Amino acid sequence: MLDVRNVDLKYGQSQILFDISLGAEVGKITAVMGNNGVGKTSLLKAISGRHPIAAGTASVNGSAVQLASAYHAARAGIAYVPQGREVFPMMTVRENLETGFACLPKSDHEIPDFVFALFPVLREMQTRRGGDLSGGQQQQLAIARALITRPKVLLLDEPTEGIQPNVIQQIGDALELLRDQGEMAIVLVEQNADFAYRIADTFTVMEQGRVKRSAPKESYSKEMLMQDLAL
Repeated sequence: MLDVRNVDLKYGQSQILFDISLGAEVGKITAVMGNNGVGKTSLLKAISGRHPIAAGTASVNGSAVQLASAYHAARAGIAYVPQGREVFPMMTVRENLETGFACLPKSDHEIPDFVFALFPVLREMQTRRGGDLSGGQQQQLAIARALITRPKVLLLDEPTEGIQPNVIQQIGDALELLRDQGEMAIVLVEQNADFAYRIADTFTVMEQGRVKRSAPKESYSKEMLMQDLAL
């Protein structure tokens, strides 16, 4: 579903990503792993149109994607759940969800029932302001808002960061359910190796802005992952 090839990314004169290629299949979770500062968030920002690339291409379902803006990426079917969640604090839960309508035709301006089925707490808190939610509830809201756009590719940046264990379990269960529905490709950037190894199907490990290793889970043990992540 997602095919990223030979991407370079720069911040000013500093190059952050070097010749990065990444594929993500429908019905699978691809975990992008690596220590802090290796370029994982920058990669997601590039794919989601939040930061212009210096070189490289991207396609979704075989069609080339213009990564000129987040709007273009969203229209192509790429949804991004950023690190830090970026919930609108003064807007209600329902209003936050409705911001996902921006890249959809007017006929699709409705919140699908499956969003509330995935995250029942959001149905109960539709009139509560986003800033009044706990960190875990905000994370569920951020994921739900991305799903409003009916994505073909779902990008998640550190969804377990600062989240209590019971909500981490709920988020993991939701991502596995989305994966098993077989309608989208999921790319997960995650520092929590236990969580990532539990739910991911393939792994891409980055080091200093480059791909160090890409491997399917069946040929990549957790011990190998931990060795690759060791400094």
